[in-house]
Amino acid sequence: MTQEKTVQETKQKMQKAVQFTASEFATIHAGKASAAMVEGIMVEAYGAKSILRNMASITTPDSRVIVIEPWDKGAMKAVEKAIIVANLGFMPVTDSGRIRCTIPEMSMERRQEMAKRAASVAENGKVSVRNVRHESMAFFKAEQKAGRISEDDLKSLEKEVQKVTDASIQDVNELLAKKEKELLTR
Repeated sequence: MTQEKTVQETKQKMQKAVQFTASEFATIHAGKASAAMVEGIMVEAYGAKSILRNMASITTPDSRVIVIEPWDKGAMKAVEKAIIVANLGFMPVTDSGRIRCTIPEMSMERRQEMAKRAASVAENGKVSVRNVRHESMAFFKAEQKAGRISEDDLKSLEKEVQKVTDASIQDVNELLAKKEKELLTR
């Protein structure tokens, strides 16, 4: 594997870590209804576990309500139970073949709690980025030790990977700042 290809793979892995962090931020709600808040919930129905988005239609008719319509009406109770177990801060209400979840107004205390959770998600994202960096650096050092690349090439590649790492961590920090602003402003 060439060094350029390894640097490209490093960039891609770091981008995936940033994208995953962004998708995790989508699950943290700021008092506004979003399908992302519930679509990843695991539902146990008929002896098997399935992700909610694979077994129901999820819509947000307004900014305070999430409506879930299971395709199999026999799974209504299982979906309702899964939402309760997920402990998202709201209770599901069954309403003629649908489950309605009304998002309550968030107190400042709850907003701060969500901001802490967002900070934790961001830290996990940064750790993922750093792990990718560590793997790349280890690969380059092994290549240098084996005599396949020179000391100068090693330094150059390390600088390039560090630049990509810094940019990825900056992306995570920007996502966190945006999410904190969203959470802490009414």
